[in-house]
Amino acid sequence: MNFEELARKKKLKIAVVGMGYVGLPLAVKFADAGYNTVGIDIDKERLDLILAGKSYIHDVSSAQLKKVLSKKKFTATNDYGSLRVVDVICICVPTPLDKNKQPDLSYVKYVAREIYSILRKGQMVILESTTYPGTTEEVLLKTFEKNNFKVGKDYFLVFSPERVDPGNKKYKLDAVPKVVGGVTPACTHRAVALYKEVFKSVFPVSSPRVAEMEKLLENIFRNVNIALVNEMAILCRKMDIDIWEVINAAKTKPYGFMAFYPGPGIGGHCIPLDPFYLSWKAKEYAIRTRFIELAGEVNDAMPEYVVSRVQEGMNKKSKSVKGANILVLGVAYKKDIDDMRESPAITIMSLLKKMEANVYFNDPYVSKLVDCDFEVPRIKNLDAKSLKTIDCVVVVTAHSGYDYDKIGKNVGLIVDTRGVVKTKNCTVIGL
Repeated sequence: MNFEELARKKKLKIAVVGMGYVGLPLAVKFADAGYNTVGIDIDKERLDLILAGKSYIHDVSSAQLKKVLSKKKFTATNDYGSLRVVDVICICVPTPLDKNKQPDLSYVKYVAREIYSILRKGQMVILESTTYPGTTEEVLLKTFEKNNFKVGKDYFLVFSPERVDPGNKKYKLDAVPKVVGGVTPACTHRAVALYKEVFKSVFPVSSPRVAEMEKLLENIFRNVNIALVNEMAILCRKMDIDIWEVINAAKTKPYGFMAFYPGPGIGGHCIPLDPFYLSWKAKEYAIRTRFIELAGEVNDAMPEYVVSRVQEGMNKKSKSVKGANILVLGVAYKKDIDDMRESPAITIMSLLKKMEANVYFNDPYVSKLVDCDFEVPRIKNLDAKSLKTIDCVVVVTAHSGYDYDKIGKNVGLIVDTRGVVKTKNCTVIGL
């Protein structure tokens, strides 16, 4: 059978490297579609949880995980040697920024070296990790060329950007069109043949660089528009205009407008980081991406602006932030998930602590702060007794389960960064 027939009949063996927010859902999706799939990760705790059928990713239920494990369609290991026997290798490892906000491709490079050592003819390698345009060819292709294999003939290399939106109940993983760009037409053809068996729609593009840039455009588009509406929110407050009412009125227009909403800052892996990937790469071409950089500056300044609103609210109560008990409500970067990556809550809590406030947090999805170099006690239960000790609540993440009327009855001040608090039981300060 040729590759297309193998894909159609689910006879291909798939490996997904990186069992995080992107990799685990993708691996389970392949396994559920009928492919024998192996997940690769160096984190022993993750592997133990997977093999025990306990999901640590919000978008993959333990029931889904147990189903594919019981059918022996999915397993997980830290052994890169298992890549020798698979037909397709999907790379879903982190691509963070370093301390100077430059791309850190160390995880991608490590995996590329591991694949190089076992790469055999006929295999397809697909990079899904978000990165700058050129990575697939400048990093992976150059590494694999050392094997004297010819891409598009002996092996196949593709970039297909992940489009995972944690917590999105409307658009599941397979419902979002899959963009694929191969180094050669034969590479693209194979990737389309595979992904069309799992995703409802596949959109091929002419090269990996187009697919890499497409992913950055998606998230920079959001970054820029969020920055715009954040600036509008600050201006509207000065002009005594309700920004939320303005947006609700504007979005009645059926064309030419898309609603974006202000907030305490941006989080997640993509939106805060992607602009820096492109700005860094643009310098090679003597281009300064001023518009994108300005949007980043506006959004990066929002946590400090939120803290200034806390100060204003406390002043109205004739109280000082210093020594006050301040509760941050929600520390995940978006509502109804447990993902804290790049959450603005971390910066807000850090700023409040530097002002010598007594800072606490509550989040029904997060029991312990991660990627945080300071301690903040957790208030687990938002009962009247606990709330009456709080001077100010800061709504950072508007999880669906919060009862703002109850909170307002017991706390004199709420700083609402999400436009969700409608209670009349206390003083409410918006953005």
